[in-house]
Amino acid sequence: MMAGPEPVCIAVAYSGGRDSTALLHATAVAARDWPGTTVLALHVHHGLSAQADDWLRHAEAVCESWAAEGLPVRLLSRCVSLSLSAGDSVEAVARAARHAALQDMAREADADLLLLAHHRQDQAETLLLQALRGGGLAGLAGMPRDVIREGVRWVRPWLDHPRSAIETYVAAHRLDYIDDDSNTDARYARNLLRMSVWPALVGAFPDAEANLAASARRLSDALAVMAAWREQALPPLLTPAVTALSDDAATPAPAALDACLWATQPAALRRETLRHWYRQVSGQVMPATWVERLAEEVPRQVAGQGVAQWGALGLSLYRGVLSWARPAAVNIDAGAAADARLSVCGAGDWPVTTWGGCLRVREVASGGVPPSLLAEVVLRQRVGGEQFQMGAGRPPRSLKKQFQALGVPAWQRGGPLVFAGEQLLYVPGLGIDARALAAQGTPQWSMEWLPDAISQ
Repeated sequence: MMAGPEPVCIAVAYSGGRDSTALLHATAVAARDWPGTTVLALHVHHGLSAQADDWLRHAEAVCESWAAEGLPVRLLSRCVSLSLSAGDSVEAVARAARHAALQDMAREADADLLLLAHHRQDQAETLLLQALRGGGLAGLAGMPRDVIREGVRWVRPWLDHPRSAIETYVAAHRLDYIDDDSNTDARYARNLLRMSVWPALVGAFPDAEANLAASARRLSDALAVMAAWREQALPPLLTPAVTALSDDAATPAPAALDACLWATQPAALRRETLRHWYRQVSGQVMPATWVERLAEEVPRQVAGQGVAQWGALGLSLYRGVLSWARPAAVNIDAGAAADARLSVCGAGDWPVTTWGGCLRVREVASGGVPPSLLAEVVLRQRVGGEQFQMGAGRPPRSLKKQFQALGVPAWQRGGPLVFAGEQLLYVPGLGIDARALAAQGTPQWSMEWLPDAISQ
């Protein structure tokens, strides 16, 4: 006997509005002809409108009605709460929460395809809004028509279709949908554009919608080419971070930028590679104003063999190398913190409130100290004259000389020194003193100092 087809689950983002209602219905009708296919309507309850509960009940009723008619559709909903801070865009925060909820629901239901009902006018509006905000290539490319996010494929199948085609479909099938009252609220930028600007624009330029959407499509193609170029252009500019040794070998420092080589590039290339590198090492997007500033400022510092910090971004320039570190780690002021005693009896994070951080202890196979040395340790500030041995057979040298030899910038030399009695065990930025290392094959623990802003 031949096995039946594998079950397939297709998710559709369903608000209950006209566009998503049409897409959900069209998808369910098509799925009816494919045995084993289920269409999952994903509804996000934002709680922003007083009618949100009614919209959820409407979504439930529609899906139950269509299922009774034989369409393979069912509803999955999620309530989200928005956390807004001063200056936040309600639209942006709600969109981020909605996307996160859709992603979670799709993955929970094992749906690897998620359809969204954005159409050609939506895409044209997106390009215009991004242009008015001074957006870059990624913004001007508009909404991606097909992209994979954490294992879920997000597809917008109607980006090339006009709104009128959707209206015709809804009328032909007599579909019931809701009208979101917030769509007429001119406080939101997209609504203001749609109500006040769009009619005049299309009146003056009848082909505006199609042409703007076409421009977004071409910019999207350019974006893909740019991404491929960046993957080839960045690696030759990377160099090891100026801190040659990491406190924790399991978490090496992010790759730094060879600022001397980078500075020889034309300004446009400097800006693009800087954006890409910063996003890779920090996981954040560098603001456009900072990109412009650093693309000019860093080369001047490099030419003058300068040392500089940009604490807001976690960036530091030292010996021609531009490095990123978690901002709190860039400038740790030891101040006049008192000695702190600590009894370490196992792996984990050991808080030291007087120093505003914790000592992270981990079991390691090599490169650690015997656990017995940590039974009673003292964390104290550097006073001068301390000697540190970098490796077996190497002479102990002053901390100042060791820091200089490794190129550790002054602002990365903070944090407490760890002693067992009078024996120096660990120095932030240098690691474990070779004289304290455990014998190979014996139990041993590594150490890493983490300020509170990093350890939390």
